[in-house]
Amino acid sequence: MCVFNYQQVSIVCVFPLFCFRSRLLSRVLTSARTHRNLKAAAHLGSAASPSAALCPGSALETTMEPKLYQPPAGVRGMTSLDKEAFTQTITVPALRVPIRVLNKVIKSLKKATIQRPGMPRVVQDAEDGGDFRLILLDPHRISSTSSFSEAEAEALRSFEVSEELQSHELQLTYDNLKSEEVLEAVLPQGQDVTSAFSRVGHIAHMNLRDHQLPYKKLIGQVIMDKNPGVTCVVNKTNIIDSTYRNFKMEVLAGEENMVAKVKENGVTYEFDFSRVYWNSRLSTEHQRVVQLVKRGDTVFDVFAGVGPFAVPAARSGANVLANDLNPESYRWLQHNCKLNKVESKVRTFNLDGRAFIQGPLKQELPALLKGKGSVHVVMNLPALALDFLDAFRGLLHQETPCDENLPTVHCYGFSKDDNPDTDVVKRASRSLGFPLENRCSLHFVRNVAPNKDMMCVRFTLPKEVLFSSSHDPTEPSEEPAPKRQKCEETDSL
Repeated sequence: MCVFNYQQVSIVCVFPLFCFRSRLLSRVLTSARTHRNLKAAAHLGSAASPSAALCPGSALETTMEPKLYQPPAGVRGMTSLDKEAFTQTITVPALRVPIRVLNKVIKSLKKATIQRPGMPRVVQDAEDGGDFRLILLDPHRISSTSSFSEAEAEALRSFEVSEELQSHELQLTYDNLKSEEVLEAVLPQGQDVTSAFSRVGHIAHMNLRDHQLPYKKLIGQVIMDKNPGVTCVVNKTNIIDSTYRNFKMEVLAGEENMVAKVKENGVTYEFDFSRVYWNSRLSTEHQRVVQLVKRGDTVFDVFAGVGPFAVPAARSGANVLANDLNPESYRWLQHNCKLNKVESKVRTFNLDGRAFIQGPLKQELPALLKGKGSVHVVMNLPALALDFLDAFRGLLHQETPCDENLPTVHCYGFSKDDNPDTDVVKRASRSLGFPLENRCSLHFVRNVAPNKDMMCVRFTLPKEVLFSSSHDPTEPSEEPAPKRQKCEETDSL
C-alpha cells in the first residue's frame, strides 16, 4: 500500500517481502517526481518549464480545455484582419520518446497526436542533449495516461517508452487556426457563421448573408489564406437582372481574374465566371445524363452554357448540336470544344431556346427519326425549361413511317411543392398539352434551397405532340423576359 501526503510529498510503502520491491519502488518514485513537477506546472502562466511533467487530475489539465483551440476573445468584431491578434500560448501534453523509435511511436499514436494546420507534431526536448524528442498530443484526445487506448498503451510498452506525460508550451498563431475557427471568433456570437464556398478553378464563390456583409472583406481574406490554390474570393449578389442570368459578383479578396479553368469528369473547361453560369455541384448530374448517350447518337443541347453536357457527349462519340442565348456562353462553348478537340463533333448556335427547337432541331429531326442512333434533347435551364416544352407542339407536319426513334427529352425544373414529382409532371404535361403521367421518369437532382428541389423529368416525346395538327408552334419564340429573382430561384446547370 502506498500513501501520498501531497503537502510534504512523503511516501509510506507497506508490502510483503516476496513482492517485487524494485518495480514498485520505481513506480512510487515516478509518482512522487510527477507530483513535484505539478507544483511548478500549477503556475504555468509565469514559471512553467516547457517540459514539466503532467499528472491526471492536476491543475494543468484545466489549462488544456477545448477553448485553448479558440482565438483570443479580443478579436471579436474585427472587420479588418489582424493576424497577430490571434496569437496565444497554449499548453499541450507530450511524450518523451527516444529518437531510435520515434517514427514507430508516431505511427502507433497517429490518432492521438496534435493535428493543427502548420503545427509540428514533434519538437526538440529542451531537457535532453539530442537523444530524445517530444511528441505533441491532442489535449482533446489525451488528458492523462489512462486516455491511451489499449493498443496505444501496448505499443508504448513494446517500444519501452514511458507513458508519463510532459507538458509543453507552444505558440498558437493565425496560421494554426482553421477558417471556421477564425470566423467563429470574429463574427458576433449567436449568428450564423459560414466558411462554405463553391470552388471554380482558382475562384472561391460565396453567398454571404446580410449579417455577414460587414465582415465580407475579412471573410474573403480568411478563405483565401486557408485554401491553397484559391487566389480570388467573390460574393454572389442576391439579384439577377440579366437576360443571360449570370450572377453579379463582388471581389472580396485576391486578384480580379474571373477566367477560370476547371476539370470535371475528365473534361477541361475554361470560361469567364463573371459572365456565364457554372455550378460545380452538378458534375454528377452531367455525368449521369452523358452516360445515357451512346456513340452514334445525336444530342440537342437547348441551353448548353459553356458545354458541360455537349463536350463530354461529343467525346463519347455522339453528334451534338449545342445552343445558348448568352453570347459569352456561346463563345466559351466554342472555345471548350476546341480545347477538348471535339469541334468537328459539335455544331454551335447562339439562338433563343424556342428558335433553336423550331429551327436547327426541326430541320435535323425528320432524318434522325429514320436513323438507328438515339436522339436526346437536353433542356438544362431549371427556372424556365418546362415552359419551353410547348415549342414541340406540332413541330413536324408529316408523320414519319417509323415512330420507334422518337427523341428522349431530359427537362429540368424547380419545385417548391410538397410533392415535387407530381408537380413537375403536371407542369410538363400542361406545357406539352399531353398527359405524361405513367409515361415519364423523375430524377431528384439536388435540394437547391429549403423546401425547393431540382428535378429532371425524362420522357419520350409523344408523336401526338410532335405531329399534332391542332397546335401551332407557340409564339413568341423568345425566352421570357427575366424577373428580378433571388439567385437560388434561377439556379441552373
